[in-house]
Amino acid sequence: MNIVEEIKEFVRSECEKPGSKYGAEPFAYHFAPVVEYAAKLVDELGGDREVVLLAAWLHDIGSIIEGRGNHHLSGARIAKQKLQELNYPPEKITQVVKCILNHRGSQASERGNIEEQIIAEADAMSAFDNFAGLFKAALVYEGKTQGEARDSVRQKLERKWQQLHFAKSKKIIEPKHKAAMLLLKDKSA
Repeated sequence: MNIVEEIKEFVRSECEKPGSKYGAEPFAYHFAPVVEYAAKLVDELGGDREVVLLAAWLHDIGSIIEGRGNHHLSGARIAKQKLQELNYPPEKITQVVKCILNHRGSQASERGNIEEQIIAEADAMSAFDNFAGLFKAALVYEGKTQGEARDSVRQKLERKWQQLHFAKSKKIIEPKHKAAMLLLKDKSA
């Protein structure tokens, strides 16, 4: 098994643990789409494909294992430890860790290379594929009403759209963004 497959199985295993706060759903509904978008972007824009795929699988592992707060920090630590266990080259571990540290759109992170920007963009793009998860978070975890949840999801998706810098990312997501804004239009306006 290659390193990317080993990390994929590690993430799947962590998501499927009985004590996982979010259950197994994030694997299929968040991690896999992030990996898919990251692969498209790295193939189109360049960069180290292996680093990008590893970072895509590991970018939210901190949230799965330790919780959402500062998950970029816990995720970077967990990724570094796991990759060291697998004898991955130290210089490549550093690249993966930087991608994880700088993937969050809500953080004013300086993205120093193409791999870091690809992970941030793929993460933002994945939100447009997971309406159910966004609504579940708003309704179940945040306790919002239906109207509040609709507004929250619309605002989140608009922020994700604004976080996209690559023309390729916008081209891929534009039809989904337009559809989302139409479906989530503020009914009171």
